[in-house]
Amino acid sequence: MILLIEQILNGLQLGVTLFLLASGLTLIFGIMGVINLAHGSLYMVGAYAMAFVAMKTGSFALAFPAGVIAAGVVGIGVEYLVVRHLYARDHLDQVLATFGLILFFNQAIILVFGRQPVFVQIPESLSGSVQLLPGLKYSLYRLVMIGVGLASAVGLYWLITKTRLGMLIRAGASNRDMVRALGVKIGGLFTLVFGVGAMLAGLAGVMAGPILSVQVGMGEQVLILTFVVVVIGGVGSVRGAFLGALTVGMVDTMLRAFLPGMLREMMTGPSADAMSAGLSAMGVYVLMAIVLLVRPHGSAGAHG
Repeated sequence: MILLIEQILNGLQLGVTLFLLASGLTLIFGIMGVINLAHGSLYMVGAYAMAFVAMKTGSFALAFPAGVIAAGVVGIGVEYLVVRHLYARDHLDQVLATFGLILFFNQAIILVFGRQPVFVQIPESLSGSVQLLPGLKYSLYRLVMIGVGLASAVGLYWLITKTRLGMLIRAGASNRDMVRALGVKIGGLFTLVFGVGAMLAGLAGVMAGPILSVQVGMGEQVLILTFVVVVIGGVGSVRGAFLGALTVGMVDTMLRAFLPGMLREMMTGPSADAMSAGLSAMGVYVLMAIVLLVRPHGSAGAHG
């Protein structure tokens, strides 16, 4: 029972991290119609900016906002210099251009930081464990990650559903031509949305940095799972991104935690480990295929 609760928390932590990435990605695609393969690179930029400031100042309190702001500034620059020229182009052009951005960012990081991974220590104030239940201690930092992720989800939901900006975002997702006809500067709205999405990706990178190695290509590793979340949740749906992220986080975590033990009951250790690794990796993609068969627009529907 203790192990199950621990894995549920791990799945929740992975889920909120994926949500921060997927919410920005689904907003960008749902509103602007742009397939942004470089979204994972903004996650990497946030992590590296955080690591750089942490190493120079020794303060995570300064590094945290620095990483988020850096990702937002870089994201706005990318939108202004590259992405806004792709709105009227087909998706193949968008894929090629944003794939080129991945290569650009990876090489830029190598030139500045080198190829070796950068390791960031968890802040001393957050480095301990919390006694949740008798026999269950859980990382305080991971609990903070869960809290920040959930607070971000609530804040984003409030922004989208309760504010005038959110009304414009939802209207732009449904009919951008009508929004433009009503006098709204759609270009400025698109830049703002892209910047918000970039900051959310940067926030995910900042939080993941201390528990992962900050390294070149880390954005591509998580980008595939992020696209799975967007497909499961429904393109353009923040609520769907949240539900999809939690589902993917739980399924991936539970399969990796419990499938090896289940298979060892039926076959030898090495064979069980090899098969469980493959099946665990396949699990979320099987889930995506099932959702597409049952609900082609995702679990929450487009723009839900």
